[in-house]
Amino acid sequence: MTLVDIIRDFAVSLFSFDQAHPLLFTQFYFWAFFALVFAVFSLFHSKVLLRNGFLFAVSLFFYYKTSGVFLALLVFVIVYNYFAAKGLYRLKKEGWRRALTAVSVVIDLGVLAYFKYAYFITDFVNNLFGLSIEVHDVLGEFLNALTGTSLFRVDAIILPVGISFFTFQAVSYIVDVKRRKIAPVQNFLDFGFYLSFFPQLVAGPIVRAVEFVEQLHKPYNLSRRWFGIAIFWIMNGLLKKLILADYMAVNFADRVFENPLLYSGFENLSALFCYSLQVYADFSGYTDIATGVAMLMGFYLPKNFNSPYKAPNTQDFWRRWHMTLSRWLRDYLYIPLGGNRNASAGTFIIIAAIAVIGSFLSGSWWVAAAVAALAAGIGLWAWRKPGDRKLITTNINSMNTMLLGGLWHGASWNFMIWGGLNGIGMVIYKIWTKRTMGVKLLIISLVTALCGTLSFTLHYPVWNMFFVWTMIIWVGTVVKALVRHSRPGHESPTAKWFSNAWDIFQTFVFITFTRLFFRSGSNLDPALANEQAWNTAKNMVNQIGSHWDIGLVPAMIHQHRAVLILFVLGMLIHWLPERFKRRYRLTFSALPLPVMALVVVLIVVFFYQFITADLQSFIYFQF
Repeated sequence: MTLVDIIRDFAVSLFSFDQAHPLLFTQFYFWAFFALVFAVFSLFHSKVLLRNGFLFAVSLFFYYKTSGVFLALLVFVIVYNYFAAKGLYRLKKEGWRRALTAVSVVIDLGVLAYFKYAYFITDFVNNLFGLSIEVHDVLGEFLNALTGTSLFRVDAIILPVGISFFTFQAVSYIVDVKRRKIAPVQNFLDFGFYLSFFPQLVAGPIVRAVEFVEQLHKPYNLSRRWFGIAIFWIMNGLLKKLILADYMAVNFADRVFENPLLYSGFENLSALFCYSLQVYADFSGYTDIATGVAMLMGFYLPKNFNSPYKAPNTQDFWRRWHMTLSRWLRDYLYIPLGGNRNASAGTFIIIAAIAVIGSFLSGSWWVAAAVAALAAGIGLWAWRKPGDRKLITTNINSMNTMLLGGLWHGASWNFMIWGGLNGIGMVIYKIWTKRTMGVKLLIISLVTALCGTLSFTLHYPVWNMFFVWTMIIWVGTVVKALVRHSRPGHESPTAKWFSNAWDIFQTFVFITFTRLFFRSGSNLDPALANEQAWNTAKNMVNQIGSHWDIGLVPAMIHQHRAVLILFVLGMLIHWLPERFKRRYRLTFSALPLPVMALVVVLIVVFFYQFITADLQSFIYFQF
């Protein structure tokens, strides 16, 4: 093979898209790509327009290597929103401004809905009208006609990587321009760079223009300390992804979720807890790497995770988990629905839509009837108790937001259950905190007795599981009540620590249980997701709630000891005090450069021991 052939093959490999091997942070190819980008970037980092234009072009290339022809979709979103925002800002009449904003949001979300919910909408229409329409990719057909080829599939709609993230950024940009929180970006290259910045493009964090645009024209500045912090975040993210997330997934969690009936109840429960840590390590690991890479180029991304498994309640959990999405849902969905002020027309429209969607996904119109009855009961309560209306509407808007957040992840029954459970958890917490300890103890005693009765009379695994869980909650509540009774108003530091630790444990168990429905709905063909996800969740519940042979548990712990030890270590590190984490982060950043380089080499060699044969994509690529 001649040198020309070698160069030609390399160029083809460099500029071609391989669907089986997208560009990932965990690949050596990405770091070679970034080293080249950073080297070129360093030549003109002080020339703002040239720098931003270069990073815009690099980001488009990165997305092409990740998603192929869907680059055209990203370019469309960039071009449309750039001109729509400029036109919107020039309009003076509020009516025209609202109309253009609505049109722009509908177009952005319509693109998202086409790729994400085409199968759900098609199935819904077929069932409603007795039709047999099949999913057909009209975009692929259009591109085939445009190019005169048959390169694009038309028999299936493939979800572009990261479409939810750049779509949500576009929506927030349009709405913020309409609200005059920000002026539209004047230079097209600057706006394209903002919407496509490659470190956070495909899995967040969701970066709003008000947080990022002002950085576009700041002089490049990377101090010695911030360089060390950036390297730390990259190493920290790789550690989370390769050692915690991928190792636990490949060696244990994925195997159990693929066929729960082959594993015992203990193994199913262990896999569920391992997945809870896995999904955190995977997603926050991506964010850490994105933060470090962006920081090396002088840009700062918003914080996306704040030790979420330290949360003592569900509401606090959602202030710590995927923080940029939580804030997006709050500002562009929850507050427009009325927030904690009142219910709006949108509140009731969403209730009706959720009732219909829930009935369709479950295959029973009894779901719609149940939602209607519940809504009527809540409406009667609000009418009879005007003083409670604010509390009622706040909880309804919270519930609607969480249900729609679940459907954002995918149009399957499992994602809807997952969102609904989180919504219920937030509502119960708000009501629970207003009750006295005596009332709390009475309620949990009655619930535990009910679950115990159902467990012993019906013998369903799900009631066995609920009975054990409520018994644990009951014991913790009794202990807290006894401590408060013995020293009313004067809890010792130890008692306060125990109370907080117990709340964190309960919240973690609850969030982990909801992950059962989240994980079983992930990584599935949209055409099969609903039925297959439900069966997976049902089988895992049956295994966890069935009789355990306690004598076999030690042998199973020994069999899976590497994964379980890794889980325990991961959780202990996660629960370390923030001041301690900050201390070792700053210590690393202050190391002399030769020492830091040596540490990085040793860490990379350590990482290499955990790399699986096929690198695992980040979980949130599919959303």
